Amino acid sequence: MGAINEALALIRRGAEEILADGELEARLKEGRPLRIKAGFDPTAPDLHLGHTVLINKLRQFQDLGHEILFLIGDFTGMIGDPTGKNMTRKPLTREEVVENAQSYKAQVFKILDPEKTQVMFNSEWMGKMSAADLIQLAAKHTVARMLERDDFNKRYNGGQPIAIHEFLYPLVQGYDSVAMKADVEIGGTDQKFNLLVGRELQKHYGQKPQVVLTMPILEGLDGVQKMSKSLNNYIGINEPPNEMFGKIMSISDELMWRYFELLSFRPMAEIARLRRRVEEGANPRDIKFLLGEEIVSRFHSKAEGVAAREAFVARFQKGGLPDEIPEQTIHIDGTGLAIANILKEAGLTKSTSESIRMIKQGAVRLDGERVEDGKREIAPGSEHIFQVGKRRIARVSLTG
Repeated sequence: MGAINEALALIRRGAEEILADGELEARLKEGRPLRIKAGFDPTAPDLHLGHTVLINKLRQFQDLGHEILFLIGDFTGMIGDPTGKNMTRKPLTREEVVENAQSYKAQVFKILDPEKTQVMFNSEWMGKMSAADLIQLAAKHTVARMLERDDFNKRYNGGQPIAIHEFLYPLVQGYDSVAMKADVEIGGTDQKFNLLVGRELQKHYGQKPQVVLTMPILEGLDGVQKMSKSLNNYIGINEPPNEMFGKIMSISDELMWRYFELLSFRPMAEIARLRRRVEEGANPRDIKFLLGEEIVSRFHSKAEGVAAREAFVARFQKGGLPDEIPEQTIHIDGTGLAIANILKEAGLTKSTSESIRMIKQGAVRLDGERVEDGKREIAPGSEHIFQVGKRRIARVSLTG
């Protein structure tokens, strides 16, 4: 039982919900490698740390000896996932799906062991399904059940159109679990409805229903909204080491613990010890160094992780930055605010004209880098250190 309890503790780490927890424990007791499914529609080939929350959980299952079934939804990608959308989503072309799928594989193997990961494509079985087969599949679910889904329900009540093919999406995703004989399916909290459809369809086809494990949506750099490229509050896994490290260092001290739980591979007991160190007076910045170095090392190399940390220290600490930096919050209406205006709003200059003059003199730095263009806009949902000369400095949080 000791090994089972340890495995359950690791699996439960950071998980939002497990349906049903008792079923998972029973399957672990069977003593066989479980078939762990996660599906990805290749719509956004550039992954950020928010996407890796789910992939990290796959890696944990992999480390426990289970079979990872990494499903690339090349068939469902041509339908278009309607989850969370208030309008019909444009489907991808076959060429876009293939191109994005290759990019996905290259990125996820920075986390998963390719030798222990089975990459599958749902066109393997859906492409062979006849029109009659698809109609029979559709007969196993009702329109009433589909309209229980929050986004469908809102669109229906709001008079927004719902195309018939969108109802097929959760059905096909559910049938993937039947074709793959999945024991466990992992997805984000926004995918819960689709994951439960998989359970129901497995029952219809005489299979033991899969356990559903949902993972939370990771907050972005602002600590409020979900990590998203469109909100410019993300950390891309292909970003340069120094940029990645600097972004991690910009997160709040409280958000750091959320990132440790969902992104770090350190044991929770070790993270608890780190948290106690901070409570006892350790500088949170020094603990954040550990997180930044770990993340950069994962997506680049150990040497680059160390180098990124040293570069950050050289830019900020050896440059004489004080431990206590005045903090400012600036609200932005729109997509961004020019650096010259930010300096004025933060009280670092008396006017935008002074800001521009100081920038031309090479006296302004943004996160340690000299600013050359005062018109460059900074998007909301981020935090940066602005310096004017040697004495004027502020940590500025930009909100939307």
